Amino acid sequence: MDSQLIIKVVLIGLFVIMGIIMVIPRQGARPLAIRRIVTLLLIVVAILAVLNPDWLSELAALVGVGRGTDLVVYVVTVLFFGHMVAARNQSAATDRRITDLAREVAISRAPDPATVHPGE
Repeated sequence: MDSQLIIKVVLIGLFVIMGIIMVIPRQGARPLAIRRIVTLLLIVVAILAVLNPDWLSELAALVGVGRGTDLVVYVVTVLFFGHMVAARNQSAATDRRITDLAREVAISRAPDPATVHPGE
């Protein structure tokens, strides 16, 4: 059995989930709440890793990664791609809001068709 099977499955699974998130638009407060909870959990894990670096090495060995440092690199890579997905989704939502606003302004400034005479 491949000693790195666990980490490979976890990493591929996370990347597939991020790919699905990119395709399915999400709106509302739930994604923001999830992002905040994940951020808080990462802060707690980072503090624990600083206080007990051996735990990180043990966790790395448990999931089939050679060193704790390598595990940190994998986690940072996943977080980087996750941030890219979140930024893309947020940018798309902002673009939609700007388009809607521009449309409303254009409609509100358009002359009344009943008062416009053809040929003028």
